Amino acid sequence: MGTSILAFNIAQASEHNIYDSIAMNHPFDAVFSMLGETSLLIGIILLVPLLYRKSRALYNKTSDEKIAQQDRIGESHFRIIAFFLICIGVLFILLSTYLRSSASRIPLTFSTRAMSEALWETYKKTYIDHETQRTFDPSRENITTSEAQSYTMFRAVLLDDKETFDKSWKWTKENLSRKDDALFAWKFEEGADGTYGIQEHEGGQNTASDADTDIALSLIFAYARWHEPHYIKSAEAIVRAIWEHEVVTVSGKPYLTANNIEKDSGKNFVILNPSYFAPYAYRTFSKIDPDHPWLDLVDSSYAVIEQSLLSTLNKQASVELIPDWIILDTITGKISATNSDHLTTDYSYDAMRLPWRLAVDWKWNREERAQNILSKNAFLLDRWQSDKKLYSAYGHDGTLNYKYEAPAIYGGTLGYFVVTNEEVAEAMYREKLLILFDPDNNTWREPLSYYDDNWVWLGMALYNDHVPNLAERLSYVTIDVN
Repeated sequence: MGTSILAFNIAQASEHNIYDSIAMNHPFDAVFSMLGETSLLIGIILLVPLLYRKSRALYNKTSDEKIAQQDRIGESHFRIIAFFLICIGVLFILLSTYLRSSASRIPLTFSTRAMSEALWETYKKTYIDHETQRTFDPSRENITTSEAQSYTMFRAVLLDDKETFDKSWKWTKENLSRKDDALFAWKFEEGADGTYGIQEHEGGQNTASDADTDIALSLIFAYARWHEPHYIKSAEAIVRAIWEHEVVTVSGKPYLTANNIEKDSGKNFVILNPSYFAPYAYRTFSKIDPDHPWLDLVDSSYAVIEQSLLSTLNKQASVELIPDWIILDTITGKISATNSDHLTTDYSYDAMRLPWRLAVDWKWNREERAQNILSKNAFLLDRWQSDKKLYSAYGHDGTLNYKYEAPAIYGGTLGYFVVTNEEVAEAMYREKLLILFDPDNNTWREPLSYYDDNWVWLGMALYNDHVPNLAERLSYVTIDVN
């Protein structure tokens, strides 16, 4: 991808914070509070004289039984009214308190599967062009990326939506396929002449290895679900091309680079994006491409991640956050910062995807290295426990670089806690993801951006165990690529 490497940065974030909108008080809470306080006050005013008269009666017993009886009847009526007003007042105050709490804004969902399907319908209406079937990003002038296509295909196959999957795959093949290999151009956008296509002068013809990986895995899942051989044949070609063009070997170990141009750049370093690493996918790839050591790529991916946590990179210290971008020295095998203002070592819109990916590897394969890495989340755990929120960009040393709550950050970061802290995972899921859902209309409370929609949905799916390994039962024997 060269200078056109795709890095989702802060510029994507809307200045509108959806959590601020959701946190606004219910329109009736002030009314209920006023009614409750008024009723309570009137009830107390009525009750106090009755209690006073009752106490005096204990000392001044009257001989006029008729008058006393009338007083008791009158007091009884006032007492009933007073207690009724007090009860109503307490009820209104409790209701007002509830409406002001976050609990009132967390929707009740009876079927998380139905919720996932409803939100998928929202996504298709919002981000998939009904004529071309390409997935576009309105916040970036309606461009389409290979990543966007991969997300659509992955979600479609998880939800058994073959129609959408096939249409998305067809568009991807026809518009993003590269001439010389089975990989995909990463960027499809409007050119100066007003027509859409791959803008090669901007590096749009280069690849993004995460998208290629996700497309290949989605095709393997499609074969496992719908049993059509053309899916697995396409997947095999992509998998082999990933190894040939996006994997470099350093000191006998394979490493996944960010794109297709790193391998032949002639430089003594290659650019890596840890959030592109998908160990669970490499295990599956080994089943359809036994000619390459994909399990070695699993090992090297975990080694790089571990090294990136411990290294200070371009900071004075490390709080063991995953960096967005790093470079790998092809001579020494050591990692370092990129020294680029655009390819930072922040934990932000790129890096937040890796906890989700590692959580998937743990759920599918009970990978201990994934659990060990995800357990090193003391910084984010501390931020959550102290602030009850996370922001969209932290430096590798823990410095807060952008104070904005992005839903996507929670969707990816949830992976940390799904594996290591169920209590925090539940709180984050309910208070930052589920709260975005409107059960009355089966859609988001407020529209989410393309990126937020994908990663909130994926985070919720992970939490609710809606990300099954559809290829789990496939083997070298059952896969026929001929």
